[in-house]
Amino acid sequence: MFDSINIGMSGLQTFSKGLKVISNNVANLNTPGFKSSDMMFADLYYQSSGAGNSSGGGTNQTGTGVTALSSFINFKDGDVRQTGNPLDMSIDGEGFFVTRDATDGSTTYTRAGQFGFDKDGFLISRATERQVMGFAADGSLGAITLNGLRVNPPRVTSTVRLQGNLSSTATDVTVDGVHIVDAVGVDHTVQLNFQPKAGAAGTWNVTVVDGTTRTPAGEIEFAGGQPVAGRATVTFAYTPTGAAAMNVSFDFTSQVTSFAAGTTSTLTVVSGDGVTAGALTQVSFNPEGVLTLAYSNGQTATGAQLALATFESRGGLTQVGSGDFIAAQDQQPQLARAGSDLVGKVMGNQVEVSNVDLSAEFSNLIVMQRGYQASSRIVSTANDMLQALFDMKGSR
Repeated sequence: MFDSINIGMSGLQTFSKGLKVISNNVANLNTPGFKSSDMMFADLYYQSSGAGNSSGGGTNQTGTGVTALSSFINFKDGDVRQTGNPLDMSIDGEGFFVTRDATDGSTTYTRAGQFGFDKDGFLISRATERQVMGFAADGSLGAITLNGLRVNPPRVTSTVRLQGNLSSTATDVTVDGVHIVDAVGVDHTVQLNFQPKAGAAGTWNVTVVDGTTRTPAGEIEFAGGQPVAGRATVTFAYTPTGAAAMNVSFDFTSQVTSFAAGTTSTLTVVSGDGVTAGALTQVSFNPEGVLTLAYSNGQTATGAQLALATFESRGGLTQVGSGDFIAAQDQQPQLARAGSDLVGKVMGNQVEVSNVDLSAEFSNLIVMQRGYQASSRIVSTANDMLQALFDMKGSR
C-alpha cells in the first residue's frame, strides 16, 4: 500500500512540474522572442518481487512511478507583429541577434529584436539594455554606435551644372540663385552674368557676382547653337568670407544650347555637388542588417552591419530570461552577416512574438489536470485500503 502511495505522489509531483511548464508558456504568450518548452516524462526504475512465471511469459517486475525529465525548448519561429518602429527587427530565417553586456562582456543571444539607441549612441536591447553587436567596415565585431555619424559633414562645391537655352540675341543675361558651399559648410548664393564678347560671335564672357564683387570666370563658346568641346566649362577661384579659397567650375556641356529666342533665356542651375552639414533625421536597418542613416541635407550614409549567430545544435542553448539565451561552453556560435547563406534577412518595423500555441497548451493542460486528479485518486484509494486494514484490528 505504501508503494502505491509513493507512486501516486510521484505522479502528483510530476504533473505539477508539467503544469508549471504550461503555465510559463501561457504567461509568455505575448512576450517577444519567447520560445515555449515541453516537459518530457519517463517511468522510474522497476523492482522485482520473487520469481516470475516464466512459462506464461509474465514478469515479476513492478514500476515505482514517474518522473519529469528536463524540459526541452521549442525553437520554432514565432509570428511577427508590426510595431511601426524602424529599430524593431525580426529575423526572417535562421539566426540570433548577438548582445553583450558593456560591464562584464558577457554575451547572450536573442530573437527579441526590440532595439533602440541609448543616450551614448549605442544600439541596445530595450528589455535588457545590452549592446547589440555588429560588423564594422573592417570586419571587426563590436557594438553598433552612432558615434561619428550624428552629423553629415559638408561637401565643398566643385562643379555646378546648368541647363536651358542662352539666347544668342540677348545682350545681358543673369542667372540667380547659384549656390556654392564652402569648406565650413556655409552656403553662399551668387549670380552668373553672361555678356556676348565683342567681335566673337557665339562667345560669352562669364562673370560671378557676389554682392558687389564681380569676378571674371572665363569664356564659353557655342557653334551652331551647341557648346564647343573644350570651351563649355569655366573655372574660377572663389574666396568666401571666413573660409579658404576654392575652385568652382561651371559646366555648360550637356544640357545648354544657344539659339535665337529674342532676349529671353531659360538658363538655370540644374545641380551642384556641394552640400551643407546635415543633422541626423532617421535611422533604420536594411534587409542585410546594414545601418542606414538619413540627414537633413538630403544625404544618406551607412554604418555597421548586424551580426547574427547560428549554432550546430540549439540544444546547447539555455534560457536566462528577457528573451535571452546563453550557449554552453562547447557550443561555439558561428557569426554571419544578415542576409548571407547561413542566416536570414532582417525585417524592420516588426518583432517576432512568442511561438506559444495556445490551443496545444490548453490541450496539454487538460491532460496534466486529469493526470493529477488520477494520481490523487491513487493516493486516496491506497489510504482508504490502509484505513480498512487498521479497522480490521479494531473490529476483533
